[in-house]
Amino acid sequence: MDIVQIVGIGLIATFLAIVVKEQKPVFAFTITVFTGAIIFLFLIGEIQHIIQMLEGLASKANIEIIYVETVLKIIGIAYIAEFGAQITRDAGQGAIASKIELAGKLLIMAMAIPILKLIIETVLQLLPS
Repeated sequence: MDIVQIVGIGLIATFLAIVVKEQKPVFAFTITVFTGAIIFLFLIGEIQHIIQMLEGLASKANIEIIYVETVLKIIGIAYIAEFGAQITRDAGQGAIASKIELAGKLLIMAMAIPILKLIIETVLQLLPS
């Protein structure tokens, strides 16, 4: 999907949400969530292409695929947490949005620990004894 189409969908949904918000705020929020989901679904093909490309590069560089998968999962957690926090913030729930962001950061840290451990072990092996 072209960025012009995505922006068009976003602008149309924004206009609809603003018009509907005065009469039915719940419907305006539904339009916002639905539009975000549609845009995300349109991007799934691009996401798959990026993942395949990164996996190909990792195999050419002889990098274990488990590390590439972990990094991709970390990136996915960041995007999903940001998306959820934005939707929650749009609904006027800033405190819950902050908790979603905190949970995303903690999950990212937990997933990054094995990679950090490997980097530290590699550096320690390079240092003279």
